[in-house]
Parts: sequence; structure tokens; C-alpha cells
Amino acid sequence: MNLVIDIGNTRIKLALFSDRDLMFNVPLDELKVEHIQLFLDEHPQLNKAILSSVREYPAEIRNFLNDKFEQFVELDYLTPVPIVNRYQTPETLGLDRLAAAIGAADMFPAQNLLVVDAGTAITFDLVSANNEYLGGNISPGLETRFKALHQFTGKLPLVGVKDEFQAIGTDTESAIRAGVQLGVIFETEQYISYFSSIYPDLKVIITGGDARFFDQKLKEGIYVHFNLTMIGLNRILEYNSH
Repeated sequence: MNLVIDIGNTRIKLALFSDRDLMFNVPLDELKVEHIQLFLDEHPQLNKAILSSVREYPAEIRNFLNDKFEQFVELDYLTPVPIVNRYQTPETLGLDRLAAAIGAADMFPAQNLLVVDAGTAITFDLVSANNEYLGGNISPGLETRFKALHQFTGKLPLVGVKDEFQAIGTDTESAIRAGVQLGVIFETEQYISYFSSIYPDLKVIITGGDARFFDQKLKEGIYVHFNLTMIGLNRILEYNSH
């Protein structure tokens, strides 16, 4: 069995896989050795682990994983992956972006894919039907936009996301909310429209912490999958198994 650990900008997730099947996952505010030990105590058949992190994490975590698992993969840009990476600077590519692209390619093989990962940033990544990661774009996420308006202006309040909102602001709070949320929706729709005109039969998969926001607000034909990055990380682990 496989343990998959994803340390993102704001969220940490642990997941348990049996081969390719996701058994369950657990969100954490912080990662400690005790959390991993609990998984091992409850699932002694765990023998492989992978960790992906977009930020620094305690060395004791790395040492524990190396010591307790038959195989431990600490994902970096040199790790062999089951996709052709066309990014010109692979050392600067976010590991979460790469893992999500691999997860999408694993779920929808031999198809042109647009992977939208909506979190602190919103990333738009392209995978070709020939199993190539082509690259993508990075844009501020919903919460990041709200915070920027508050921090870089003198009087605008900090506003949060609401699923239901009016299209035309009638006060400052509703104007900010409509501007940010409609802006993100229109931006995403235009990305989908533009890349669909270039790549035939483009399939769109949305993941990330804010994926639920997009679920009912975009046109039909959009797939929402909250564990895409975890699936990709597990696929990388299996690819590197020996």
C-alpha cells in the first residue's frame, strides 16, 4: 500500500492508496511524525511513500519516511515521471502542477487536457493527447485577489467568497465580490474557449481547494476532481517502484 503526502501552500493532505485505488485522504494543518506513525500503526501493510512539497518542511519527516518505508520518493524535478515534460525550466515548475497534470493524464489517457488547479493561485496547464505536459499559466486565486484589494488600497474591506452573489455590485462589498468572482469565472471561461479552439476535443478538469466554486458556475462538460494531485503523486510513486 502507498502513502501519499502533499504539502501545498496552505493545505497538507495525506492519502492512502491500494495500488491505483484511493482508499481515503486526511487534511492537516501541519504535518508531524506522529501523524505518519498513526497511519503505519493502523495500516502495517504500508510499504511505499511519496512526498511532494512546495515549501520547506522538517527534516525529521524526511528521515522518518526514509527509515520506515521500503521505498520513499521525495519528488523533485529530477524524479522520473510518466509524462514527457516540455517545460523549459523544469526546476522551477511547481510539483503540484506537474502532479495534477499526471493525475489528469492517468484518468483521461490519450486526450487533450486543460487542468485548472484553483487554490492560492489558479493554474491553467495543458497536456497533449501524446502524453506531453506542454506548460501553462499562473494567475492569482480567489482569496489572493480579495487580499490584494484589501492590502494594496486604503479603504477597501477584506471580502470573502460566496457561492451566491449578485452580478452588479450595489455597495462596496458586493462590488468587490462581483468583480473578483465574475472576473475569475470569465477568465476561466475564456481560457477554456481559447484552448478548445486550438486543441480538438479538449477535456477540462478542475481541481484544488476552490474547485467547488467553479462546479456550478461554468458550462457543461467540465470535470471536477478534488484529488487529482494525489492521484498524480501515486502514479509517480508506482512509476518509480522497484
